[in-house]
Amino acid sequence: MSTGENRSTISSDERESKASRTRGKSKAEPMTQNELNRFRAILTAKVVELERFTRHREGITVERSADQLEEIQAASQRALAVSNLDREFNQLRNARAALHRIQEGSFGICQECDDDIAPKRLVAVPWAQFCIRCQEAVDRNLEEIQAPSPDLLGRAA
Repeated sequence: MSTGENRSTISSDERESKASRTRGKSKAEPMTQNELNRFRAILTAKVVELERFTRHREGITVERSADQLEEIQAASQRALAVSNLDREFNQLRNARAALHRIQEGSFGICQECDDDIAPKRLVAVPWAQFCIRCQEAVDRNLEEIQAPSPDLLGRAA
């Protein structure tokens, strides 16, 4: 047996051990190999789709125009294209990370609390890294960070 095969066997055993340890915290049954293969296929297709989309960046090119109204309209369209591209890159990164979690044996396990992620959530968002409860906490924290505090607004006035 070569070193690569040995390392693969060890990592497979480690994955099984981790999956059995962390899955004990929830009532759900561990995912079957068929379910994992289905999610792997879905995520791989999503990665291919997103890679194809992110290669097309024509919408963010800067073109000059003599007409100020056209400049403003082009800037607005460019901002929308950049926003879409940013969203697609984030989804691509998340899909790749989910494929990595499948390989390491932690797919479907919340990265925050180690509980199982609900199967319905994974069907809707296969790259989800948090259970609903932890995702809501993350979203609340982001809202707090992004919202200007009333204290700050009062000092600015």
